[in-house]
Amino acid sequence: MSFTLVFAQSVSSEDLIKNAWEYDGKTVVYEGEVIGDIMRRKEFAWVNVKEGKSAIGIWVPHALLQDVAYSGSYKSKGDTVKVRGIFHRACPEHGGDLDIHAEALSVTSRGRTVTERMNLDKRNTAVMLLGALCLVWISSLFIRK
Repeated sequence: MSFTLVFAQSVSSEDLIKNAWEYDGKTVVYEGEVIGDIMRRKEFAWVNVKEGKSAIGIWVPHALLQDVAYSGSYKSKGDTVKVRGIFHRACPEHGGDLDIHAEALSVTSRGRTVTERMNLDKRNTAVMLLGALCLVWISSLFIRK
């Protein structure tokens, strides 16, 4: 007896949301960036995974998260993960929320720390406007006298 691993094509967040009735209770593959805090709840955790313009909550066992190193924020780009799990249009276990209960999760690309560079044009414009404001204020003091 031999086994072959078959990887399904990822479903977009837009498709999952628009066609929630069609995917409800079915196994889906969803890929996107881990964003926000990983919220641990006993032996599971909530992870938000963003794809396109939307993010979907993933209910995942801690053991599957051991390779996740970066979560997206203003200071970092999160790891890109591929999740296989059961999609719930209105999960009875989680108060009717739309979610995916992960059965497998793998990191497909590593995130990184993001360093913000100062925009010199914005800084120079702000300094010029501050200078102009000071000139207007000083001239208004002389006009009043």
